[in-house]
Amino acid sequence: MTRSFVGAGTLGKEVLQTGAHSLGAVVLDAHTIAVEASHYTIKVLEAGEDALRSFAAATSFGTVAEVQSRYLEQSYKTFVAEAARLAELYADMAKDAYSPFEAIAVRAK
Repeated sequence: MTRSFVGAGTLGKEVLQTGAHSLGAVVLDAHTIAVEASHYTIKVLEAGEDALRSFAAATSFGTVAEVQSRYLEQSYKTFVAEAARLAELYADMAKDAYSPFEAIAVRAK
């Protein structure tokens, strides 16, 4: 009986330590995601600013349509690439959060 309490205490300590390690990994990954999102925001704002300058300099409707078309195409490509990158970062964060617990889960079976 005493051995089971000692084992439970050891397991509880290990789970807490593993949780702290997992939380540390999640915090680092969340920081990476925040930095990536802020870089994307800067890119979007700069692209919008460039498009506004081009609109202001346009002398014909055809030029405006061309500028808008280029802006929309580039915005779409940038968004798709960023969405894929963020999905990758979130998947990595999930793996980093779970991986410390894998050894405990295997032993619990």
